[in-house]
Amino acid sequence: MHEIDHIPDIVRRLYALVAELHQRFPHRPFTPDGHLVGSLGEVLAEHYYGLKLLECSTACHDAETADGKLVQIKATQKKMVAMRAQPDHLLVILLKPDGTIEEIYNGPGEEPWTVAGAMGRNGQRPISVAKLRSLMVHVSPASKLPLTGSPAVRS
Repeated sequence: MHEIDHIPDIVRRLYALVAELHQRFPHRPFTPDGHLVGSLGEVLAEHYYGLKLLECSTACHDAETADGKLVQIKATQKKMVAMRAQPDHLLVILLKPDGTIEEIYNGPGEEPWTVAGAMGRNGQRPISVAKLRSLMVHVSPASKLPLTGSPAVRS
């Protein structure tokens, strides 16, 4: 069994702990986000899309394909993601509580960057998951990163 195959079970256990925290302290949110979701998304994308991850905090891009295409990976559990710069290729995935992922956007980064919201004070431009889904409809199969065929990804 590959290490990546353990992630769905780990995420399910994590969400069981989150549910317990919500039950005990209903006045506070405990949804895992930030680096945890981002890092999970990056290792899942590395495996499922055959990517090579770049050093952490590399400007704009998180990975590259075998043929050298640079990819920004965004993982979320919310309705928005944000970008600091226009990526060559953008891969946005939704991390589900059962540990699987859903592909939201997989294509060239130019159009999402162009239609994203104005630059915020934090240096990021937001774009909604709904908008990314609508853009994905127009991405040609040749422009998408190919999947390795794992059943843990839903498109």
